[in-house]
Amino acid sequence: MAILIGVALLIAASARASELSDDLKARRARVMERLGPDAIAILWSAPAARYSLDIDYEYRQDSNLYYLTGLTQEETILVLMPGNESRREILFIRDRNPVREHWTGHRLTHEEATERTGIDTVFATSQFESFVAAMLDRRGVDPVDEKQAARLFDALAAGRGRVALTLDAGRGLNGPLSAPLELARKIRERFVGFQVTDATPILTTQRMVKTAYERRLLIKSLEISSEAQMAGMRAARPGAYEYEVTAAIEAVHRSRGASSWSYPSIVGSGPNATILHYHGGERQMQAGELLLVDAACNYQYASGDITRAYPVSGTFSPLQRDIYQIVLQAQDEGMKVAKAGSSLEEIHKKTVEVIKAGLLKLGLITDTGGDQYRMWYTHGASHYIGIDVHDVGDRRAPLAPGMAFVIEPGIYIRPSALDSLPRTPENNALIDKIQPAVKKYADIGVRVEDSFVLEESGLRRLSASVPRTIEEIEAFLRKRQAPVTAQR
Repeated sequence: MAILIGVALLIAASARASELSDDLKARRARVMERLGPDAIAILWSAPAARYSLDIDYEYRQDSNLYYLTGLTQEETILVLMPGNESRREILFIRDRNPVREHWTGHRLTHEEATERTGIDTVFATSQFESFVAAMLDRRGVDPVDEKQAARLFDALAAGRGRVALTLDAGRGLNGPLSAPLELARKIRERFVGFQVTDATPILTTQRMVKTAYERRLLIKSLEISSEAQMAGMRAARPGAYEYEVTAAIEAVHRSRGASSWSYPSIVGSGPNATILHYHGGERQMQAGELLLVDAACNYQYASGDITRAYPVSGTFSPLQRDIYQIVLQAQDEGMKVAKAGSSLEEIHKKTVEVIKAGLLKLGLITDTGGDQYRMWYTHGASHYIGIDVHDVGDRRAPLAPGMAFVIEPGIYIRPSALDSLPRTPENNALIDKIQPAVKKYADIGVRVEDSFVLEESGLRRLSASVPRTIEEIEAFLRKRQAPVTAQR
């Protein structure tokens, strides 16, 4: 039986690897179709980031390169040459070094890289400079000979050739140019009028619509994140520390196969719930407070986003209910707008409409016609998700099946927000009118966030298993086990 199970697991793993390879091939083919035959595209891996002295942070691949190769190791370069008769895709990976691998682990062989990416032509990164020199001299050199690159060389000679790079600021205050900008500089010095274009818009447009393979990864990622959120809810109680909830959440991430979080977990109690990107984690939760938890995992570079706010004692107070119900209604109304042809911008506008009306009713603003609401609702309602938790894409673009995004309205009553208002007669009058309500609802922070994918059949909430309404949350919290709190 054990042998049969082992064989079945190997077959399943092989099938997943083949499916990924096929999906990567299809992604690159679509990019090359948009580039056209007279272009060459070059993408670099992200550099390693130093934590201290000789210790690096856990490596994070450049998102665009990962999208096209699925590789997670540094010193990797992808070249796409759509006009080639053969070798339209060339991969450069770091030379293997037994001594280095003794310290940092196995690096892909050329054969392993081909199996994972579906790219047949793989060379060592040390050969990339000679490849670039050949391009600049308009001559052939292995891995690209003159016959294979005839179309590109003709285009270069005629002045219509294009080099597409993923361009960015690329430089610190006095630091060196990034690899793409350094290559762009060399090309412009060598060839007057030569076209260097940014490949980012092509990649961004394509990444906005997830493939079936990507959607399955997102579903799995949000399944893990949802389970982790509920583990955090079980760990929260008066007397516990914020970091205990963080530990409960991130333990589920790792135990379920996620490589890490998709962003540092935000676990803020009491007044900390009003801090959008709070990362302190040291506060002890008190009875009667809300805890805001914004946390999700990174599963095979699929990142979602979930936020819940709930009472550590198990029951919402009347004032907490007032705020929570407005935010929940805003999300509900935003979900109704989220359909093909709409946009993230339209979703945001709908949530603003609901929150304005709610804040006015509570006395926290005096006018729904202006921007007073921005004191308490300080961010957008939606962003795309995918390889990055704040994934690429135009918020004004029409929504289409395959797009994945969040809806996350919030209200944060920080009394200090009034201190930032210019002291004009109008603002002084506003402060006088809303001050009683601000004191009444002070330090209540609520955000309700779920991850969605738009399917042909409509909107699908990927985090639907996490309690969301007041009734669902209170019922869930009543089932918590006896408290186990940390000792300090």
